[in-house]
Amino acid sequence: MRETEQTYLPLLDQQLRSKQRGERPVMAATLAGHRLLLQRGAAAAAAAAAGGRWRLLGTAAEASSSPGGREEAGGGGGDEIYLKKPAAAAAVTTRDETSVAMPMSFMTGSVVGKRFYREATVRRADDGNGWSVMLDYRTLKSPAKRPLKLQSRTLAMAIAAEWEYQEADGIRPFTMPLMKLACTALERVPLTRKKIIDNLMKKFHQDLVFCRSPDDNELTVGVYQRQKEKIDPILDWVNTEFGFKPVVYTSFFGGKQDEGLANAVETVLKNTTDFELASIDAMAAAAHSLVIPLAIFRGKLRIEQAIELIRLEEDHQVDRWGLVEGGHDVDIADLKVQMSSAVVFLLLSWQL
Repeated sequence: MRETEQTYLPLLDQQLRSKQRGERPVMAATLAGHRLLLQRGAAAAAAAAAGGRWRLLGTAAEASSSPGGREEAGGGGGDEIYLKKPAAAAAVTTRDETSVAMPMSFMTGSVVGKRFYREATVRRADDGNGWSVMLDYRTLKSPAKRPLKLQSRTLAMAIAAEWEYQEADGIRPFTMPLMKLACTALERVPLTRKKIIDNLMKKFHQDLVFCRSPDDNELTVGVYQRQKEKIDPILDWVNTEFGFKPVVYTSFFGGKQDEGLANAVETVLKNTTDFELASIDAMAAAAHSLVIPLAIFRGKLRIEQAIELIRLEEDHQVDRWGLVEGGHDVDIADLKVQMSSAVVFLLLSWQL
C-alpha cells in the first residue's frame, strides 16, 4: 500500500487542490493520456480512502447531516439532487426511490450518463452484514441489479472515492477499476469460478517467467542476462513455495511444467476467495503470467518489481533503440494502472 500511495497520491493531491479552487484537473494533452491519468487518479483514490484522506467518505448519516440537504445539478436544467429522500417521494416515479443500478454497459467502459448525485458515502448494509456504497440516499447496485454489499469497509470507502471523483459531465467507468473488480468478484466469479481457474491453468505452461531468450544471439543476449538476474530468484521461489523446480524453455510455443507443480498452483487458486481470484485473474491478464500475481499474492513481489519483470524484454529494447512517445509510455502507464488497481483491490478486500 505504501508504494502505491507514493506513486499515485501526489497526482491525486494535485487534482484535488485544482478541484477545490474550481479549476479543471490538469491532464495530459492527448486523449490516451487523459484517460490513463484519470485511471491513475482512481487508483490513488483507493489508496487515499484507506488512509481516510477523502473529506466526503463518512457514513450516510454524516452525509445527510450536511447543510442545505440539496443542490442543483451541474449543467443547468433545474434538476435537483437530494441528500435525503424527498418528502414528496410519491411524486418521484422516473427512478428507483431507494437504490440505483448501473447499466451493463458499465462493465464495457462506456460513459454511462451525467453525474446525478451530490455525494458518495458508505454505510452498514441493511442486514448488518457488510457495507454499502450510497449515492446520496440511494444504495448502489451492481449492473445485475444486486446490492453492492462489501465485507470490507475500507474497500467500500475506496469505491465511494471513485464515485466521488466523477465529474458532472459524465460517469466514466474506465476511471473506476475497483468498482469493476468488485462487480466481477460479486457476480462473475461465483458463477464462472471453474472456468476462470481452467483458463488460468491453460496458460500457466506458457508463463512469461518460464520463457528464456537465447544466450547465443547478439540481439537477445542482453535480454538473457536480465532474465537470469531478475527472474531466476522467482523460479527459485516457485521451487521453494510449491516443491517443484520449474522447466525453463526457449521455444516460442512454450513447454510443459511438471504435473505436480501445476496441481499445486491449481490448489492455491481453488482455495482463494472470490475477491482474491478476481484480483489474481486481473493481474494475470495484464502480466501475461500467473506466477507473478501469485508471487504478489504470497508477498514475494511488490508492484514495482512485478512491473519490471513484466516489461523486462521491452525495456531492454527501449534502452537500446529509444522510447516511442504515445506508444511505450502509454503502455507503461496502462500496465501500472491495471496492476496497481488489482493489488489495491486485493489488499483492501483483506481489511475490515
